[in-house]
Amino acid sequence: MDFAPTSAPRKAASTKIVIAGGFGVGKTTLVGSVSEIVPLRTEALVTNESEGVDDLAAVPTKATTTVAMDFGRLTLAEDLVLYLFGTPGQRRFWFMWDDLCRGAIGAIVMVDTARLDESFSPLDYFESKGLPFIVAVNQFDGTREYDLDEVAAALALPPEVPIIRVDARDRESAKQALVRVTEYALLRLTQSLTVNAN
Repeated sequence: MDFAPTSAPRKAASTKIVIAGGFGVGKTTLVGSVSEIVPLRTEALVTNESEGVDDLAAVPTKATTTVAMDFGRLTLAEDLVLYLFGTPGQRRFWFMWDDLCRGAIGAIVMVDTARLDESFSPLDYFESKGLPFIVAVNQFDGTREYDLDEVAAALALPPEVPIIRVDARDRESAKQALVRVTEYALLRLTQSLTVNAN
């Protein structure tokens, strides 16, 4: 009896990506725009209690804030699922970042060019952890558009760190950011395996 050869189905893989950045840069929006499931959000109303604790000057219309994390899921291929974890932006919740980043292959650090100074701490965090990250410049309505090389220089990014534009509200734009960080994380992994093999 002859049997035709069959190819074994590839085992499905899942991976974790962290979406980080300062307060109000669009992390929750990005997770929500790209997730194929209704995202889990842990948002609370911004109240008078946050006066003097959170700096709301740059985002005066922001009515809610993430107090633990955002969670979403995106299937990139039949055998590749991305789990997305958005970090809280306010410093008083940064103690959760270590737990949220555990097991992640990479991170997207979202920045607002009107508030670049708020980007340095998240960038320093991922550099110190050795976690591959890309920088995504979120396109806000009514803000000046800077050349990406200018933004990279202002942030003192190492030349190997990718920097892209993203519109957190647009699903395809957000998806491209996720593809880019996945590619970069795989490149970094390949490079480290090559170094270790020599």
